[in-house]
Amino acid sequence: MLTHAYAQPHMPSRVVVLGGGGFIGGAITQHLEASGAATLCLSRSELDLLSPTATDRLSVLLLPSDVLVVVAAKAPCKNLEMLRENLAMIEPVCLALQHQPISQLIYISSDAVYKDSASPLNEASCAEPSSLHGVMHLAREIALRQAFTGPMAIVRPTLVYGLNDPHNGYGPNRFRRLAQSGEDILLFGEGEEQRDHVHVEDIAELVHGIILSRSKGIANAVSGQVVSFRTLAQFAAKEFSSVSNIKGTPRNGPMPHDGLRPFDNSAVLKAFPGFRFKGWQEGLSAVHAQHISQSMQKKTK
Repeated sequence: MLTHAYAQPHMPSRVVVLGGGGFIGGAITQHLEASGAATLCLSRSELDLLSPTATDRLSVLLLPSDVLVVVAAKAPCKNLEMLRENLAMIEPVCLALQHQPISQLIYISSDAVYKDSASPLNEASCAEPSSLHGVMHLAREIALRQAFTGPMAIVRPTLVYGLNDPHNGYGPNRFRRLAQSGEDILLFGEGEEQRDHVHVEDIAELVHGIILSRSKGIANAVSGQVVSFRTLAQFAAKEFSSVSNIKGTPRNGPMPHDGLRPFDNSAVLKAFPGFRFKGWQEGLSAVHAQHISQSMQKKTK
């Protein structure tokens, strides 16, 4: 649950986005800049968190009036080596926060921290991760809480889609690209799993609201809708009038999350009455239109 320090929107003098060169961090930076906020985008090229000098460099860069948004991570965390690197990356952030106070901290975590449940998950649900990715984010949340005593907000997105996704992960982002090129869309099993998907721009807008209200607490960035992967594939094929065949494949293991992972987003909607998450059809149609427009522009150059 979120609580607000400000009843009326108040923009800080600067927002520092650590990991601003990535998919989610880039969307947050663009949204803030479009709103007129002063931002400092720190990508890996500006600040390598695995560098021995990372703590000192970040301590010098931060100002007491700054809001710091931490997005930087090596994700998804798939093995123990990646877990070690991700924890090593958060250490200089924690040390810098102990040296240099700031006005607000926002950490972009993941819904992977939650224990599976057939009932809709909310911000009060049990944080008992079953994956290394969830363990990584929960450990980082705890480390940052211990290092920073000021107002801290944790944003936990579910599966994220958007135009500039670099991972081409299974789901909306991959299905879109395959459908436009007319290639077959291969599903895990029959694509019967039902999952929640959130538009990256909705995450950016939510973070903006948290900054303006100087909010603290936990916010799940989730649409509140579940949809099967087969339905998403069919939707992508229809949007692009594609000749793509949608094919099931044998599963190599059990179905993740027992095939269902629903969320309740009412806490966020209550905290920000004017905000809403895009439904999957609205959001994906917008991304598909952006993708087509971008492709046409490239052809005319």
